[in-house]
Amino acid sequence: MDSRAIGRMAAQHGLITRRQLLELGSTPAYISVLVRQGRLVLVRRAVYADPQVFNANMRWDLQQLLRDRAASMVTTAEHRLSHDSSALRLGMQVLKQDGRTHLTHTGRRGTHTRYGISHHFAPFRAVDAVPNSPLLSPARTALDIAREHGVRSGTVAVDSALRLGATYAELDAVLQTMRHWPNRSHARAAIDLSDPDTDSVAETLARELVEELGHGRPQTQFGLAADGREVWCDLRLGRHFFEVDGRIKLTHVAQGGLATDPDKALWEEKIRQDFITGFKTGVSRIVWDDLWGAQREIAKRRLDREYADTVRRFGTDITDLAQFRPRRPRRRPTPPAAA
Repeated sequence: MDSRAIGRMAAQHGLITRRQLLELGSTPAYISVLVRQGRLVLVRRAVYADPQVFNANMRWDLQQLLRDRAASMVTTAEHRLSHDSSALRLGMQVLKQDGRTHLTHTGRRGTHTRYGISHHFAPFRAVDAVPNSPLLSPARTALDIAREHGVRSGTVAVDSALRLGATYAELDAVLQTMRHWPNRSHARAAIDLSDPDTDSVAETLARELVEELGHGRPQTQFGLAADGREVWCDLRLGRHFFEVDGRIKLTHVAQGGLATDPDKALWEEKIRQDFITGFKTGVSRIVWDDLWGAQREIAKRRLDREYADTVRRFGTDITDLAQFRPRRPRRRPTPPAAA
């Protein structure tokens, strides 16, 4: 490849189209050679990637971002990235889906999918589009995901949109524009089930799991402070807390985790739990595998036993904990930047 093609890819997130290569003087046979030699990687029909860029983006969400950019590059009709495709570019945390790219066009109503691209024909207001960007807003994106993939995926997306600054007023305004649209009820349910204090996909799914126990809707991010220490617990029912655990917290940064000293991190977590249970409360742990398949029902039975034990020992009243509530607002994690 000559310097023009390399420069074009550098300006396009490591991507280049077949048409662009031909315009720069390549032949179909030469493009095939570049692919066979591994000097180009076929990302989708008629779009190629720099292999260094492709290999540096092996996570599913980063791979999906590449496919979405590629699809947008070869779609000549005016469009906006929407649904999951918009969400990933906005930095929203969403559940992995089927790998389709979603584009929304104004004009006639309906959806068709071809070559892995779902073209949605649906109107959107100016406020539903991100200024100077090919994306739809977090609020519109989240409700489109709910209509497309169902309530669980929608609730995850709405929680994420709220973390990015979307408001319930914006969500309700978007919902009003979707009257008589397919699966509008899923979008309504996702708003009703959402919680602006949830910090991650796992916390959203754990909140759903705990509510399925039948003891009411858990409170998110319940703080306790005493003796110079302050902790925030993920979910609370009565005097019982449910903590969402990720192995990444105890994995060394050299292995892709968050811990610079895994042994210290584990010890600090033990001290933290001792502090929480010192208020005559119970604690349950929820991990990612507890949220899916047969393990989900096993986890629900365990959590119900642990909750019942706390109720038997300490009751459900938390009046005495009022004096130990933090006086300052919780410091929230910084949301990821848009891609």
